[in-house]
Amino acid sequence: MPRGRYSLHDPHDDSLLAEEHFQCAPGPSGWRYVSQVTTPSGDHAGSVDLALDELGRPIRLELHAASWQVRGAALDGVTWVRTDPTGTHATEGNVRAHAFTGTSPAFLVATARLLRLTPSSEATRVRLVAFTDPVLAPRTVDQSWALIEREAHPTDNDPLIVDEYQVTALDTGERHIVHIAGDVVLAAPGVELEDLESPPSAFS
Repeated sequence: MPRGRYSLHDPHDDSLLAEEHFQCAPGPSGWRYVSQVTTPSGDHAGSVDLALDELGRPIRLELHAASWQVRGAALDGVTWVRTDPTGTHATEGNVRAHAFTGTSPAFLVATARLLRLTPSSEATRVRLVAFTDPVLAPRTVDQSWALIEREAHPTDNDPLIVDEYQVTALDTGERHIVHIAGDVVLAAPGVELEDLESPPSAFS
């Protein structure tokens, strides 16, 4: 069960925005990721709880940020309920999309798991609902994912398999690189793995 800490940075000026303390693990029905997000000063800023089924579809998502809350799942595309800080207003949304995304590195692992690309695969288009900080506002985004390299790195135990993805935002054409080993993001724009207490889990 990997447990560790990511630092989340502004991808434009590299300023530290938050730290995400996480643990995750595959299970008989899929994969689960839970985390607590703190500000650079150490104050609580939110949380993530994401569960995937064995095909990589989100069967449960719960996000908290700035007293806003989102609960969602894959249902007729993806469906979610977003609740305001007072708890008096809740709005429901539904989009014909494949999954969710957001600032948490968990969503990069989830998308890679959903697509199951190989180095010989064509670039694959995916539609996601992104929840943007700080108020978890929903926005539909289209991306293209391609697995451009899979490399084995020797370790004291089994080799560490690192996948290098090229992710393209289809509305702007902007491209970036994401490195993932098992269920841990090693590097991505705005994401740095600062601490990892145990090796990444390998998906079957």
